[in-house]
Amino acid sequence: MSPDWDHLRVFVGAAEHGSLSAAGRALGLSQPTVGRHIQALEASLGVRLFQRTARGLDLTETGLDLLEHGRDMAAAADRFALVAAGREAAVAGTVRVTASAFVATLTLPEIIADLRVAQPEIEIELVSSDATENLLQREADIAVRMYRPRQADVITRKVAELSLGVYAAYTYLARRGTPSEIDDLLGHDIVGYDRDNTIVEGFAHAGVAVDRHFFVVRCDDQVAYWRLVVAGAGIGFSQVRVGDAEPQVARVLPTFAIPPLPVWLTAHAGLRTNPRVRRVFDFLAERLGQPGSL
Repeated sequence: MSPDWDHLRVFVGAAEHGSLSAAGRALGLSQPTVGRHIQALEASLGVRLFQRTARGLDLTETGLDLLEHGRDMAAAADRFALVAAGREAAVAGTVRVTASAFVATLTLPEIIADLRVAQPEIEIELVSSDATENLLQREADIAVRMYRPRQADVITRKVAELSLGVYAAYTYLARRGTPSEIDDLLGHDIVGYDRDNTIVEGFAHAGVAVDRHFFVVRCDDQVAYWRLVVAGAGIGFSQVRVGDAEPQVARVLPTFAIPPLPVWLTAHAGLRTNPRVRRVFDFLAERLGQPGSL
């Protein structure tokens, strides 16, 4: 009996993630469902694929032998589904869009609201995530990213450049004063990232050497990071559109040039002929490319 392709995808996910629960989270399935898929696949093949251990799942020798074949078949199934999706004639249906937490929270809601007015037959699923979503496996149909994705078989378009600025809450400036040049920042409280080195590298580009301990408050979640700046925890960095619209902060060092971030839209090449994905892709490209959108 030929194995079920959904069972193969679960087998590959369980092998890569090492446990039923982790595979379930990655695949959007419950732990019992993952277990049933694996049991069904083992029964149809007549072999044991995993050994259950206290740590999770270990592949048997047979499972190791079959893993690469399973990956190839699961990938073929994904490509098959993508080609079929790309031939859909209807505009109605669901489009799944992923973007960073900051963009998903502070930029896309207004655009998606306008899209719903323009195309009410299209349903939108917005995934707030900084992870690289797998477009081949339809974890997302469209990705909004601040870097050019390098996945194979994707179409991508640079739609804008993101202007950045330096901001501080009025409460902070009343307490600590306003810096007038970049070197003044060395005497101020700066909100920085924790494990992300982007701001450290930005200071280095400006000729100022700092490390992560220079930042008195550190946070890698960009939405929480911005709220720390608004609350007066220190001076920080933001999209100019978001910063200029926030009444509790002021832009400081406005002449300090921060290299802009590129904004890329990406979709799997197999969806280029899907009318609703194309419509959402083009709508996002137009709106994100407008002055003041980012």
